[in-house]
Amino acid sequence: MDSQKRSLGFLSLAFLFITCSSAEFLIQQVTEGRGTENNSSYNLQANLGVTRVLREERPSSKIVTIAGYSVIKERTEVYESSVFEAAGYKWRLVMYMNGNKNDGGNGYISLYVRMEETESLPYGWEVNVDLKLFVHNPKQHKYLAVTDGAVKRFTAAKKEWGFGQLISLATFQNPNQGYIVQDTCSFGAEILIVKPAEKQEKVTFISNPPNNVFTWKILRFSTLEDKFYYSDDFLVGDRYWRLGFNPKGDGDGRPHALPIYLYAQGFRPNAVVTNTWGAVNLRLKNQRSSNHRQLYSAAWYPIRSDYGVGVNNIILMKDLKDTSKGYLVNDAIVFEAEMVKVSVTNIVPV
Repeated sequence: MDSQKRSLGFLSLAFLFITCSSAEFLIQQVTEGRGTENNSSYNLQANLGVTRVLREERPSSKIVTIAGYSVIKERTEVYESSVFEAAGYKWRLVMYMNGNKNDGGNGYISLYVRMEETESLPYGWEVNVDLKLFVHNPKQHKYLAVTDGAVKRFTAAKKEWGFGQLISLATFQNPNQGYIVQDTCSFGAEILIVKPAEKQEKVTFISNPPNNVFTWKILRFSTLEDKFYYSDDFLVGDRYWRLGFNPKGDGDGRPHALPIYLYAQGFRPNAVVTNTWGAVNLRLKNQRSSNHRQLYSAAWYPIRSDYGVGVNNIILMKDLKDTSKGYLVNDAIVFEAEMVKVSVTNIVPV
């Protein structure tokens, strides 16, 4: 048992040493060269979060194909593509086929995007980009997409962003991996402008909104048929509502109990059409006392009309028809809806 404990302790220390050493290497890597520029959208955490995913779609902004990779595979010079336009701006791809040594690129291909022809942009310009860089894999008919999820902030002081470790040379040059076919390889870029939203959809919950009590009196109750009856629409907040019930019962409450439901209807003119929160006290009023039957209900009502929420047993039929209890008077009943909270949605500046 002691020997097992010593073995586990040794393994734990070894794992801690390896983990710490790896972390130190990564920290050194991102604090050299390009990683030293001050930019809140590019930091250690973002760099450690690089993802590489194969996808079928070609890059949308630029593709550079090199037919004759063997000619330049040992070269250390940088390759700059022609200028291309994407998202309304001018760019170049900048490639280091044997890695950018100032950006931790030893043993890797390094690939960047540089912004060009910025002279006409206004003073203090800034362009935020969701950047993906690509390596074509003809063997799988897919593209390796490389990104770290961080928004790249291009400015006059920082016109170039990319990855020092786009793909390792060991992987890239391995014939079994399929990145080089007939001495040909391709790289690409996808540049999407991230423009901060100027407006937002704001949902506000209003307690006890104006005109929030609706009363519905139903006459000649004993003559009503076995079907649903609906009140007139009433407006509370941005939405119209109505009550509905079947005098013969509904669902599990049929035929022994009386149901009552609140339905969401259409919207007032110029309202922002979204789901609506409705919290309501549904009542069958006692016409002789304050001993009303009441149910509280709250739900998100969808955009479509005629979605009802309520209860199928606000009162038993035998209690309703007992005239001494005061709910059915002169063959009439009275429902009431008190909207205690509703949501209102507006489009406002951020």
